[in-house]
Amino acid sequence: MSEETVPAVVLAAGEGRRLDPLTNRRPKPMVPVANRPILDYVVSALAGAGIDRIVLVVGYRQERIRNYFGDGDDWNVDIEYVVQDTQLGTAHAVLQAEAVVDGPFLVLNGDRIVDPSLVSQVRDAVATDADRPVLSVTRSAHASDYGVVSIEGDRVTEITEKPTAPARSELINAGVYGFSNDIFDAIRETPTEKGELAITTTLETILADRPASAVREHDTWLDVSYLWDLLSVNAAILGDDKFETTQESALEGAVATDTAIGTDVSLGANATVGGSTALGDNVTIQPNAVVSNAVVFPDAVIESGAVVRDAIVASNARIGANTTIAGGTSTVVVDGEVHEDVDFGGAIGDNATLGGGVTVDPGTVLGDDAVVDAGAHVTGRIEPDAVVRRG
Repeated sequence: MSEETVPAVVLAAGEGRRLDPLTNRRPKPMVPVANRPILDYVVSALAGAGIDRIVLVVGYRQERIRNYFGDGDDWNVDIEYVVQDTQLGTAHAVLQAEAVVDGPFLVLNGDRIVDPSLVSQVRDAVATDADRPVLSVTRSAHASDYGVVSIEGDRVTEITEKPTAPARSELINAGVYGFSNDIFDAIRETPTEKGELAITTTLETILADRPASAVREHDTWLDVSYLWDLLSVNAAILGDDKFETTQESALEGAVATDTAIGTDVSLGANATVGGSTALGDNVTIQPNAVVSNAVVFPDAVIESGAVVRDAIVASNARIGANTTIAGGTSTVVVDGEVHEDVDFGGAIGDNATLGGGVTVDPGTVLGDDAVVDAGAHVTGRIEPDAVVRRG
């Protein structure tokens, strides 16, 4: 079986609610890292592995994906689309591609950045033995946050999704799969849990009868599950020469080398852009401002004397003069789950405005279109369209 006959199905239909407010106007795979959507890295990895046919499973805000990728010519691949109208789980998303794949195929998550070598290994494994599912695995210090995998030699014997008991293994599901068309019948036989069909549940059923082939990841595996992950993944990409990053604007002044600079970015006198920072197109950094370890989306404005550290500033947001997002560790609650000692200065939603002299506590999340009056102090989660006045 030649590599060209193995297509890839990429799951990109989800909303990504844990990244709210960044996903209110864009699907999670289109959230930018180093000025490129997460999904761009996935498609590029597939192209780099020699995959020339990609099926994108889209749904939520799908027009953003279609407009960006088109038919795939810019990546020298053929891209086609199938729609998951309602997000009913990863296995349900795979099922939407049944009519357009025939024979061995790959499945990848559209929100995890992997190396082309991992894609190649999974492709070769499923092309060699299409009767046995292929599952990629990697190590994680936080295995319980993912699907914990048990292996014997080069075989996966068990997978447990987000176990409540202490994980017995540091190996987790890396989210690159190789399947034959038999997977579709297995999905239809999978029980629904909490209204969703999960591919890991399907795999648990398969593994109860026979092992799957294991492919170990030894290079790049970057996952954006939470807002603060966007900062760490952005830093990892900017610090790794193998990733292509943009330096479209030539900025004079104090700009670190590990940065991504979009087009038409303006940097005022004595402003500083520290390391691990991405500035999107048309961003304005006014005089004496400091931006470091930050992801700044297009069209945002950071006014004179402001300090933005360890933070995400979404599109068209405005950070007022002398406002401080100081960064540092915090405790953040997401969907009722408490995350302690997180390095996260905060996130400012699309079109939000912070007036001058505002102080933002670490871990603050400001919703889209929210307004904070000059001199106010904000902390915690602020709802979209809220107005915060100085107390």
